[in-house]
Amino acid sequence: MIPLSLARIAEITRGRMDGASPETVVSGPVVIDSRQAAPGALFVAFRGEHADGHDFAAQAVEAGAAAVLAERPVGVPAVVVDDVQTALSALARAVVERLPETTVIGVTGSAGKTSTKDLLARLTGRLGPSVAPPGSFNNEIGHPLTVLRADEGTRYLVLEMGARGLGHIAHLARVARPDIGVVLNVGSAHIGEFGSREVVAKAKGEMVEALTPRGVAVLNADDPLVRAMAARTPARITLFGRVPEADVRAVDESLDDAGRPRFTLVTPRGSAAVALRLYGAHTVGNALAAAAVAHELGMPAADIAEVLSAATPASRWRMEVTERPDGVTVINDAYNANPESVRSALDTLVHMARDRRAFAVLGEMAELGATTVSEHERIGTHAARGGLTGLIAVGETAASVLKGAGQVGSWTGEGVRVEDADAAVAALGERLRPGDVVLVKGSRVAGLEKVAQAVLEMPEGGHEA
Repeated sequence: MIPLSLARIAEITRGRMDGASPETVVSGPVVIDSRQAAPGALFVAFRGEHADGHDFAAQAVEAGAAAVLAERPVGVPAVVVDDVQTALSALARAVVERLPETTVIGVTGSAGKTSTKDLLARLTGRLGPSVAPPGSFNNEIGHPLTVLRADEGTRYLVLEMGARGLGHIAHLARVARPDIGVVLNVGSAHIGEFGSREVVAKAKGEMVEALTPRGVAVLNADDPLVRAMAARTPARITLFGRVPEADVRAVDESLDDAGRPRFTLVTPRGSAAVALRLYGAHTVGNALAAAAVAHELGMPAADIAEVLSAATPASRWRMEVTERPDGVTVINDAYNANPESVRSALDTLVHMARDRRAFAVLGEMAELGATTVSEHERIGTHAARGGLTGLIAVGETAASVLKGAGQVGSWTGEGVRVEDADAAVAALGERLRPGDVVLVKGSRVAGLEKVAQAVLEMPEGGHEA
């Protein structure tokens, strides 16, 4: 963060100082966890479901924090505001406005935001000092916290922008107006909140509406709802995808035996071969989106291909592939799930398994609204058609997966319904043999990452001790 006096912070946030010196300078990080407080930091006291940050204000100051941003006096130097979330956004907006040399890149979409953000951070890092969020810091708290990590030396600020409803992305874009806006896709994620894909498209399109005529909208040419967003922005358009008219596209695609994509990257300034170290055909779209941004920033195709080919998963539980000593391969894609991402993960499982036995542990896909049952059934049908050896559905909602699988008369695999993650581990322990391949996938509410970890820690042969 750029150094700011408490007097200036109070002015920006429309707060008042309590027990604080106006000349005190915040020069360290802005944090919401008192355990991360460091000398010169600003601790933001949020009131959460299970804890109130105000109760940890003194602890943060003892650790070196210069002051606290709070909604009430806390007995230590503080700037007291009416609403800390609003104040945090205002502070981030003021900081980014003081960084005219920083190019702000926003990424949104129903799936692939975090993976694309991670690839972009690798690419921009080749060009200059870059800041990007860890994991999925893409909401009204994580977004400004990421912005506040930037300083005068930051050349590129890569931001992931998520939405649970209309107006959310517009708000995030007001905090840090993007110079380049990327829209990956419009899918079924959170459709229970939005109501329809058309409303999802309206929300995601807020990204390109925030661009100025000097900006660039990077749009997925393969997704009609995304491509139509070109009419909603004054910015210049760059298309990525597989279709011939895409400015940045992939040709000659293939998957190696491990399910990692290979393709030729084609840009207006040249072509180059890419061999991704990421898993699944769906990662090609993410790579193309990142490549399109890098192209706009002036990076040659050969350099883009080199960076993409060296990139490994940077965020946890997203197509993490690990092999046990006995040859059991675990695909941990448990961070989140929607119909599109689950189908892609299942396709990758089938490709990786080939002549080996394949198991899928699937949890609930959350926030699908009225389509919940039908979408889970469709996933079950898709899984069964892939010829899986075993399909383990975790939780009541995911039980519809087995119903869908049962509608495929040719499927000879086994369907198992379990209540929770521990039961899923037990079911796998009874069935796994050396050399099997296991996919673990579900929404955050399912908490299935513990299944993947437990399988990796099982004794060889798969059976629990």
